[in-house]
Formats: sequence, C-alpha cells, structure tokens
Amino acid sequence: MIIDFHTHCFPDEIAMKAVASLSEKADIPAMLNGTLSDLKRSMEANRITGSVLLNIATKPSQTTKINDWAGRIQNGSVIPFGSIHPFYEDWKNELKRIKTLGLRGIKFHPEYQEFYVDDEAMFPIYELAFELGLVIVFHAGEDIGFDPPYHCTPERLGTLLKRFKGGKIVAAHMGGYKYWDEVEKHLVGKDIYFDTSFAVGIMDNEQAKRIICNHGYSRVLFGSDSPWEDQGRSVQCIKNLCLGPEIEEAIFYKNAVELLGL
Repeated sequence: MIIDFHTHCFPDEIAMKAVASLSEKADIPAMLNGTLSDLKRSMEANRITGSVLLNIATKPSQTTKINDWAGRIQNGSVIPFGSIHPFYEDWKNELKRIKTLGLRGIKFHPEYQEFYVDDEAMFPIYELAFELGLVIVFHAGEDIGFDPPYHCTPERLGTLLKRFKGGKIVAAHMGGYKYWDEVEKHLVGKDIYFDTSFAVGIMDNEQAKRIICNHGYSRVLFGSDSPWEDQGRSVQCIKNLCLGPEIEEAIFYKNAVELLGL
C-alpha cells in the first residue's frame, strides 16, 4: 500500500491552462496533464493506493469553488484537501463547511497567497482549523517560481510550533525546499510532519536519511508533488534510501493512515 500525500490536479475545463501556466512560471515540465483521470492512471500504473490532492486558492474568490470541487471528487482513493485564502472574509464559515464536506485538511501556499506563515493575523484561522481537527499542509522553503524572501522558512515554522502545540501540521518538501540545513536546526525532532515531495531524490541521500532518523520516521509522509514529479520515480527515491521494510511501510502509508484517520 502507498499513499501519496502530495499531489495536485484541476477540474478538466482548466487543467490544461493551469498546468501550462504553472510549468512556465517554475520552468518545470509536467509529467501529467493535470486532470483527475490522468492522476488516477498514474496511480494505477505505479500501484499508488491513495492520493491526497492539495488544492490552493490563489485568489479569495476561488475559495468556495475549489472546496465545492474537492467535496465532489473525493472517494476512497482520492483524498482532496480544501483551501482557505487568507483574505477570504468568511473564512470561519468556510472552514466549518470544509469539515462538513468531509475534507480532512487544508493547504496553504504562502508564496502564491502572499502571507508569512508566522503572521499573527493568520493565527485565528489556524486555531479554528485545529479545533475542527483539520490537518494543515504548508508549502515550505523555496518555490522555484518565486524570488526571495520566502514566506515559510523552517525558522518561521518553528515559531508557529511554539504557539500551536498539538496542531496537525505538515511541512512539505522535507520541511523546506532547499532549506534542509535549517530544517535540521529548527524543525527536526519537533511536533511536525514532513512530506518527501520534490525533496528526496533531489537533496543529498545521506542528509535525507539523517533527517528521517533524527526527526523520527513516524512523522514522515511519502509525497511526489505530481504532476511536477513522476509518482513511480518518487517511490523509487524512497526505496533508494534503503531504510528497511518497517520504516518504508510507515512512510509509504502507515503514518498517513494514522494522521488522516483512515
């Protein structure tokens, strides 16, 4: 069993345009066409049991539409997260609606949504999300399509953890893309999950193994960042670390099952 905790796709009518635009901005070719059907094809080809879809409202006006779509497409193998834009005025009711829709979490992308992760103006949103039992995933570290300063560094996430003890927080890209030395300094051993998307296979394997060992493998989640990375290649990158069956099983699915309450 494998659960990919970090994937993206879009409604059919906008998938081609969205993927083309994002690929151009980050100068990264897409492995899939961005549709749900193509993701399911990839899952079947690579023996992926479930995929968490991390939706992002890049404008306040997109918030409800994205959550409506996420609610419609969820099934046993597709686990969509909702999204809240930080400047969406009715965020309280929308967070409650996300919970009612059966969505298990929300994704924030501080670069696209233009906020700093430790901005106290965000704290009421986080607090209610945690009260509702929702998982919060943050894009962390650099984003290839943006210039510094970056809005979600390991140090800023460390500040957040001091304020929200016990909240279910996932920092994508092994805690912060290309900030892995800072991840070891500020986040390793703390109460936060890392996903392996667009990190393991790019970062040094010895550092990846060290972070997993020192952080605790029970708080590491397999992720690919599909369609920007191939799911099968991402699986092989984890296997190349030679972590052993127990740790691989935890990373590939057991930790996600526990975190999501599947």
